[in-house]
Amino acid sequence: MGRNLQSGRRLRPIDLARGSGLSTQAIRNYEEAGILPAADRTPHGYRVYTALHAQALRAFLALLPGHGHQTATSIMRAMNQDAVDEAFRLIDESHAQLLDDRRTLRAVENALRELASTAASEPHTASEPDTASEPAAVSGSGATFIGPLAAKLGIRPATLRKWERAGLVRPRRDPRTGYRVYDTADVRDARLTHQLRRGGYLLEQIAPLIAQVRAAGGPEPLETALSDWHGRLSARGRAMLTGAAELETYLREREPTMA
Repeated sequence: MGRNLQSGRRLRPIDLARGSGLSTQAIRNYEEAGILPAADRTPHGYRVYTALHAQALRAFLALLPGHGHQTATSIMRAMNQDAVDEAFRLIDESHAQLLDDRRTLRAVENALRELASTAASEPHTASEPDTASEPAAVSGSGATFIGPLAAKLGIRPATLRKWERAGLVRPRRDPRTGYRVYDTADVRDARLTHQLRRGGYLLEQIAPLIAQVRAAGGPEPLETALSDWHGRLSARGRAMLTGAAELETYLREREPTMA
């Protein structure tokens, strides 16, 4: 399918590089990767670009913040191969991922809110053990055993053991009895896991969220992290709008060459 991409003002690699703060080698690499349409060559083998190539570069650089390098590259390749529907599919997937990330953030916030509410409303009394041989709590430590914790959460002890295997709770063992002992942090992690599971999240999706809580030292220090998370999602959403505008301009300029 022939194209006359060289209509209009001729540009050199350095012209595109200067306008974008890139090196001429980066421009050549982008062309070889299919991010830019193929350039014509002079009789001496020099690349000759046009305003269409400049717009392709602007579109790619605008797509990067919202979609990431790999997806932005795939979008531009699809566009340059006239596979417009494939490019739209890739864009749709990025938007779906952003929506999923927003839902995850909302679930974490709701879970932490319910966690704080539950902790504030519950009396600090010992729970009944699940067996006659298991004590209700570790004396003076605020820790508890698997039976009382499972009963408090309304789940089976086997569920807590499954969460332990997934790394979501990390109880220690009582050296005298061998029972699992859940300290305050373990109870917090179990409650958070329980809330997220009720929200439909898989264990492998919950694991990194629990890791964030542990790294922050608890849910309270996560407020700043959650605010930053909100900011990053908003920035991604706006970047996607900017990328879409530049890509629409590129698509409109390409249309006469796609016949």
